[in-house]
This record gives sequence, structure tokens and C-alpha cells, in this order.
Amino acid sequence: MIIQVIRPGLCTSVQDLGRYGYRKQGVVVSGAMDTTALRIGNRLVGNEEAAAALEVTLVGPKLLFEKDTLISICGGDLSPHIDGCIVPLWRPVLVKSGSILQFGAPKLGCRSYIAVAGGIDVPTVMGSSSTYIRGEFGGLEGRNVKEGDRLFIGKASELACCFVRQLSDGEKKSFSAAKWGFSSTLLPAYSSRAIVRMIRGPQFEWFTERAQEELFARSFHITTNSDRMGYRLGGGKLELQGAAELFSEAVSIGTIQVPPEGNPIVLMADCQTTGGYPNIGYVVSVDIPILAQLKPGDFVNFQEIPLGQAHMLMLAQEKLLKSAARGILWKGKG
Repeated sequence: MIIQVIRPGLCTSVQDLGRYGYRKQGVVVSGAMDTTALRIGNRLVGNEEAAAALEVTLVGPKLLFEKDTLISICGGDLSPHIDGCIVPLWRPVLVKSGSILQFGAPKLGCRSYIAVAGGIDVPTVMGSSSTYIRGEFGGLEGRNVKEGDRLFIGKASELACCFVRQLSDGEKKSFSAAKWGFSSTLLPAYSSRAIVRMIRGPQFEWFTERAQEELFARSFHITTNSDRMGYRLGGGKLELQGAAELFSEAVSIGTIQVPPEGNPIVLMADCQTTGGYPNIGYVVSVDIPILAQLKPGDFVNFQEIPLGQAHMLMLAQEKLLKSAARGILWKGKG
């Protein structure tokens, strides 16, 4: 099966769960900014969680489906529609041959994930299909999709074929969506004013008492100088107690660095492997998807929690996602 790109949108790329095992060589992890949305989207079309999908940012693409195709759209609500009809999120959708998927204005969040039964079929680089734009590798020739691209799809699973049979109602509609979907109680709490939990970093005590207080008291806004590498925040400068020299150390997604001018930077999916700025904290893994859905002008507040609670939140989320995966499998057999 093939999907034709009529219009690419602002920033549409092939992403999976990332490229692991090569950070010691300086290779970034990359992958989906909102991994929860990608994982759920893939489960809804019968894929393994790490299958390659399309990450859509703010302005969505215009896609022509040349064959009947099972998809799901998860993450931010960018007003997806087919032939003027709104496509529901967080559920399997059978798009009929010749139909065109388009997007409108963002309603909530800024990134959507289009998962396709069988996954987007592109060559893997170091075990991953994720696109790393700065390095110009992965995905489609290391770049965003462009007009005229033809996206090839892998072989659908038996579960996907079950969903296709369930949704093939014989009517001449552009698409058919499942009446059931992923429970809203399990979804990340997307908001334009997000509260994001964090734990203290190794250089937290280097900052003045006022800076430590303001980190949790202030509302920071996402600046326009933000991308998949990092979110630069505005709204309050965090000052060090005095001059300090820091050797470069390992960093990862969620690391909150503070450069000399005092405006925090939260590192995201395409972040570098080492950094030399003081590290005031880490955003906990379960809240990275919430942060990833913030766009320039949106606000974030940090809330400190202990490391043990961060671990418990991660374990609870994994338990919920595994339970949901079993429920999706049951729907396919029903």
C-alpha cells in the first residue's frame, strides 16, 4: 500500500521510539516527541509499539490513500478531516481508497501521530527508522516528507486485518471509524498551561535561594526559539550563587539546563548527548509527552516530586498501557 504526499505540512517526519545504544558515539536518540501517543497509535492499528509512524507538527499534511488503509491519529488535536468530515482521534479508522486526509487549525496540543497498519516502511539506520534532521539520516533520506513523496507501508498484522473486517461496512464512505476508542482517563493531560513534574538535578544547590523558589513559583512560556532539540523557556531568569565551572556531562531528554543568561532549556527528543550548562532538574518521563505538546506561547509550571514517586508514576503508566493493549487485542477478537 502507498500513501501519496500532496502537501507536506509544516514539519512532518517519520519517527519511531528512537535510536538507542549509540549515545557513547555521540548519536542522539531522536524518535517521537510524544512517545505515549505513538505507542497507543500503533497499538490501535495492530502494530508493535515501536513501529514507524508520521509525526505531524502544528500544520498537518495533505495525504492521498491509494488503497484502503487502517490508521489511527493520536496526540494533539490538529483538526483532522476527510472529505469535510472530522476524523475522531485515539481509535482505529479505515480510510477508503482514493480518500484524502487533511488537517485544520490546532485545537489542543501541537503534535499528532498518524500510525498506519504495517508501519511506514523506510530503511532502518542503527536499528531505528526515526528521522534526525540535523544529522540528515533516518526516515525518508534524513529529511521531513515533501510534496510528491510516496510512503510505502509494511505488512499489516492479523489484528489489523480483524479491525479492517470489522470496519468494512460496505457503505461508500470515505472512512469508517471504530465506535470504541482509547479511554480519556489513560491519556496525557494535554493543556496550554501545563503542570510538569520534575526532580532536582545535580547542580540544583548551585542556584540562589530565590532562583530555586522561582523555578517552582513562576509560569514559564515556550519561546519561538524551541524545536525538537530543546524547549527554550522565558518568563524568569535563574541565577547562580556565583561563578562556577562545570565539565561536560551526560544529558538526556527532560534535562533542564540553565545557560549563563539564566533562561532554562528543557532538552527534548533530538537533544545532544553531553552538555556543559548547570543542570537544575529533570522532567519525569511520564510528563515528557505533556511538555512535547506545548507550542510557542504556551505556559509550563514545574512541580517538584521525589525520585521514588517518579519511578512509581512510570511503573503505573506502563501497567495501564499494557492493560490497554490487552483490551485492544480483545476488541480485535470480538
